[in-house]
Amino acid sequence: MSYAPQGQQDQPYRPEGHTPQPPYGDQYGRPYEQPQGHWDQEEPERPRRRGRRLLIAGVSVLALAGIAAGVMTYYEIPPFTDKGSSVSFGQNGGGKGSGQGGSGAAQQPANSRMLMPTGPAAEFKNSMTLPDGTHVAVTTLDGKKSGFKGKVWVWAPKEYDDPKFAKSGFPVMIALPGGAGYPSNYWMGTDLGLQTSISKWYAEGKSKPFLLAMPVLNPGPDDKGVYWDGSDIPGQPKMGTWLTEDVPDLMKANFRTVKSRDGWAFMGSSTGGFAGMKAVLKHPDKFKAVIASGPDIVPDSSLWKGHDKEKAENNPELLAKQLIDTKGPDVYIAFQVGDNESNKKTLPDVQKFVATYGNKGPVHTSLRVIPGGQHNAKTYVPNMGEGPIQYISKVMEGPVE
Repeated sequence: MSYAPQGQQDQPYRPEGHTPQPPYGDQYGRPYEQPQGHWDQEEPERPRRRGRRLLIAGVSVLALAGIAAGVMTYYEIPPFTDKGSSVSFGQNGGGKGSGQGGSGAAQQPANSRMLMPTGPAAEFKNSMTLPDGTHVAVTTLDGKKSGFKGKVWVWAPKEYDDPKFAKSGFPVMIALPGGAGYPSNYWMGTDLGLQTSISKWYAEGKSKPFLLAMPVLNPGPDDKGVYWDGSDIPGQPKMGTWLTEDVPDLMKANFRTVKSRDGWAFMGSSTGGFAGMKAVLKHPDKFKAVIASGPDIVPDSSLWKGHDKEKAENNPELLAKQLIDTKGPDVYIAFQVGDNESNKKTLPDVQKFVATYGNKGPVHTSLRVIPGGQHNAKTYVPNMGEGPIQYISKVMEGPVE
């Protein structure tokens, strides 16, 4: 290897007869024109740099576009979201020739345990799409029997569109929130994982593949401590009828369901747990089971004032006693309560109900006490898979033909 003195460069080899030339042109500064393919011609440096700059710029633009798309998807900005688009649930589950107007129900065998959609089909709009491609959709239901108009979110597991179950009716779970339960129902969000948990539990053999109905629980906010106990309180919106008549009618109109009460259940937390438990005890001919998480045991809305008779008719303790006395249909109540609930009376009250009425005649109960469990849905959902969902699934039907 040779080294040139400082300030000099090694001269390239040139063929004999070749006249050295200044690096950028002749002595007058004019650029040389070399024949195409000349052995001494090198690939220009500037275009290489330009190409690299263009490549970097292109990658940067794509990266920024990806970030922008992600942001617009997160904030549900069209066209990067399908929120608000129509959802038909295949309309194997409602309307469009497979049961609209009752025609589907007339086509099924009389001895079928499955109820075809009765119609008319509701207008569902996509609220969110889950990773498995299923949809949580929402509609505004004008309750014909209650006279109340409110939102209902629905979800069908992926099995509902599986050709294997094309002629099967699915069980329905009406999921009720705690708190205000208005203007939304927090079970319709995916952050709590109810929908994905049901799919997981079904795959594990723990749960039925429930259709979910997630209605608003109250007709207005409870910012003044007012709530309706999921009941028909005189002079108030008929929320009991809304939950036990109108919402089930919506599901029957739009989905393949189970004819008998063996395919109908409730679940809920806090006041939603109370409303679901009360609905099953009050209407054992329509509903078979409930998962009641951290529930109230007796009605306590301030709106009952002056209506003691009606209040007693919606008291789970009295309803349970009545069911036992009349040897009514079997019902199944899966309680779960945290041992760190904010209301320290919740666990003792549930334990007293179980001791007094549980597993006596037709009232069957189970109780899961959640170690360290608090009074919130994030506590309740994971623990449903540790007993309660199995408890009710064992006694329910679906999918059925």
